[in-house]
Amino acid sequence: MRGILGFIIMIQGVMGFIGQVFFDRGWGLLPHWFDLPSVAYAGLFAAGAALAVWGDVDRKRKAKRTGAGAV
Repeated sequence: MRGILGFIIMIQGVMGFIGQVFFDRGWGLLPHWFDLPSVAYAGLFAAGAALAVWGDVDRKRKAKRTGAGAV
């Protein structure tokens, strides 16, 4: 679940950042509700990436512990 949520947050962060830096306004859903600076969108991307990595590492750790992913 963390991985999926992290991926969605990454997409919103990168769309908002690219939209604000290279075009007139941010893209995605967040600019419709919040007026955030470009740095905040970059931070959202980083937070989403951290959540995605955390979810993937946790999933692999659980698989290794149960023996399902052991080779």
